Amino acid sequence: MNSISRRRFLKISGATIATVAILTGASKTLVKGADKINKEKVKGIQKIPTYCDLCFWKCGAIAYLKDGELWKVEGNPLDPLSKGRLCPRGTGGVGAHYDEDRLKTPLIRKNLRGEEKWVEVTWDEAFDFIADKMNKIKNQYGPESVALFSHGIGGNFIKHLLRAYGSPNETAPSFAQCRGPREVGFELTFGDVVGSPERTDIENAKCLVLIGSHLGENMHNTQVQEFSHAVQKGASIIVVDPRFSVAASKAKFYLPIKPGTDLALLLAWMGVIVREKLYDAEYIAKFGYGFEKFAAEVSQYTPEWAYIETGIEPEVIVETAREMARYKPSTLIHPGRHATWYGDDTQRSRAIALLNALLGSWGRKGGFYVPYSYSIPKYPYPPYPELRKEPLDNPGGKYPFATGEQISTGIREATITGQPYPIKGWFVYGTNLMQALPNREETIKAIQNLDLMVVVDVVPSEIAGWADVVLPESVYLERYDDLNTSPFKEGFVGIRQPVIDEPNDQKPNWWIAKKLAEKLGLGNYFPWKDVEEYLDTRLKAAGLSLDELKKKGIIKAPERPIYFEDGVEPEFPTPSGKIEFYSDQLAQAGFDPVPRYTKHEQPPEGYFRLLYGRAPVHTFSKTQSNPLLRDMMSENELWINADMAAKIGIKNGQKVRLRNQDGVVSDPVKVKATERIRRDCVYMVHGFGQKSRQLRSTYKKGASDAELITKYNTDPLMGGTAMNVNFVTIEAEV
Repeated sequence: MNSISRRRFLKISGATIATVAILTGASKTLVKGADKINKEKVKGIQKIPTYCDLCFWKCGAIAYLKDGELWKVEGNPLDPLSKGRLCPRGTGGVGAHYDEDRLKTPLIRKNLRGEEKWVEVTWDEAFDFIADKMNKIKNQYGPESVALFSHGIGGNFIKHLLRAYGSPNETAPSFAQCRGPREVGFELTFGDVVGSPERTDIENAKCLVLIGSHLGENMHNTQVQEFSHAVQKGASIIVVDPRFSVAASKAKFYLPIKPGTDLALLLAWMGVIVREKLYDAEYIAKFGYGFEKFAAEVSQYTPEWAYIETGIEPEVIVETAREMARYKPSTLIHPGRHATWYGDDTQRSRAIALLNALLGSWGRKGGFYVPYSYSIPKYPYPPYPELRKEPLDNPGGKYPFATGEQISTGIREATITGQPYPIKGWFVYGTNLMQALPNREETIKAIQNLDLMVVVDVVPSEIAGWADVVLPESVYLERYDDLNTSPFKEGFVGIRQPVIDEPNDQKPNWWIAKKLAEKLGLGNYFPWKDVEEYLDTRLKAAGLSLDELKKKGIIKAPERPIYFEDGVEPEFPTPSGKIEFYSDQLAQAGFDPVPRYTKHEQPPEGYFRLLYGRAPVHTFSKTQSNPLLRDMMSENELWINADMAAKIGIKNGQKVRLRNQDGVVSDPVKVKATERIRRDCVYMVHGFGQKSRQLRSTYKKGASDAELITKYNTDPLMGGTAMNVNFVTIEAEV
């Protein structure tokens, strides 16, 4: 760490520690009813293991109470994910408990949807209202006419409730709006998905290629730690991005690609490697299928051709292709996570999978390891009722490779059209659909067709403003959740357990699901008296102890090999049983068996392509009101090329508005004029500019990229919604 960044780090750390001290000392004034917290306060320091909820990584953590007050959160050194260290969001988790904007009691809408006018009710009144509506929907339309949108492990018990009720319609925006094209592209190639956490062996990679993957800004803890180790060990880093990101500052090669042309670069790289025979011939001969047809296809793509499309010099394309081949099989072309860009995203992700296959990295050290998880038996529930209808998100198999997970925008569309059957109820758990789904007007149109919408959240998010009933959930430091058995380099089981009491009338998701089930006459699907009994039953079936897990936070499984070279038996669950360089199943479905490049629409004169991404201190749109994280980043900025800013008369720090191609105008946002971005695009961090009036601390702070994403292209293979297809002009704020 250089002296400048170290000073900045110390400044941020000092400010954060000071803020924690203020919040802890003033908790009774910040949160109404805080005198209820831990009535029997224990003097001194208490350490309670749990795991984090501020992103899907679910890092093991240890929370500290000081004289009965929540004090700080650190990484659990036993946890293979966190390795004893948390990211800024994780250490800022204390602020989630002290957030003055959080929901405090159940609410029922008293006026029109979206007006955010409420009546405070008891939990019993809220459950009676919901159960009455659900019974009416079930009698008139059938149980399948209620759908769940969910994000995170906390939704597990509500998913169980909806299946017991009889609905097959459950979705997470993280599939069709995020990682779905990646998973399908890799499964078409290797027969298996990348998974969560990603099975990337960054720490041992000798060459790491990042294509629009912003490690260090996209703060997935283990990956960032491993990235720092790879850099320290001298790994060759290649970064492809229209923006000079934090990761790009560590790169040996930085390729400022023209947005929308990534597939052209991938094909040109593969063309160089095939023509110069730089691939792993032994690996391909042993595990590959259809290589000759694939090689004939990609050989036509030259660096000179790709230069015209991408703006990357031919000699740079050749040199970086050779660099990747030099370090095979310990070369990792990172698959990314947010993969819904332009509409051909499954084929682009498949090209990334094929490039890795050429270099022999799948199943190899420094490439993609073979993960495993601790096997914990499921709870012995009674069988679910037989489904009367199939899920309705993908009628007629319109998207033939949308397998395994449902399409969130498919459920939204069915709610609008009533086809193939009507959706009349939504449960929304832990996801702000106004920020997560493209085109807000379509979401609002769907909501207006509902007889019931229930939102379960910890803060009054924008989607909560449109609900009929809002249920305040305990934050993750106040509740139990399901066991974490994420597949990883090491098998483990982790526990989330309460660290401190809820400050008001918030309740955990398991309690919400169980009590509502009882109101619906489905109590037999929740036979355990409380969640501890549920967890204990599962753990005992695996020969483990709940008491031990509560003390340690983590129990590890016996070690197993994770690389082919260490004895893992290679398996490729594809139709051919091998790595499919040429996909017969794609050809039979009418798609390109080998990815092909197609041009994407470019910004008209006077417009810029709108790009968006992440900040290391925030998770999507869910943490902006957290006082600790808000203190570090309270609003976003608009990155624009400094020369372009000067050309249109915009100064650094000036407030501007964005107008998109459909005439939607943003709230004011501050300009960051910089040489670190191409001239044809602008960039902003996602999750700001929120419109919920109940979120007083974040109301209209910065600008919302989601509001400007009115256009999207749908991936024909799996239904993912590509959102990097919106263009904006810049208007000075008067």
